[in-house]
Amino acid sequence: MSITAERKAALIKDNGKAKNDTGSPEVQVAILSERIANLTEHFKTHKKDNHSRQGLLKMVSQRRRLLDYVKSRDTARYQTLIEKLGLRR
Repeated sequence: MSITAERKAALIKDNGKAKNDTGSPEVQVAILSERIANLTEHFKTHKKDNHSRQGLLKMVSQRRRLLDYVKSRDTARYQTLIEKLGLRR
């Protein structure tokens, strides 16, 4: 369900502004999107795992808040981010 250290490092490298940039909204959204995708796959086989479902809903709302923050600061940056990650809206 969790992402590997190598995958996380690749996401940071692809979306970060600097080498160790883990705090920018772009990196946080990318990591959350990866974790959400993994959990979505998990729920295809474990339909009754409601404890993890609650965590998924928290992650989705956190990603939404981060995206709203980026959109309020810089719309072009927001558009680039959702296109790069393949998110709709």
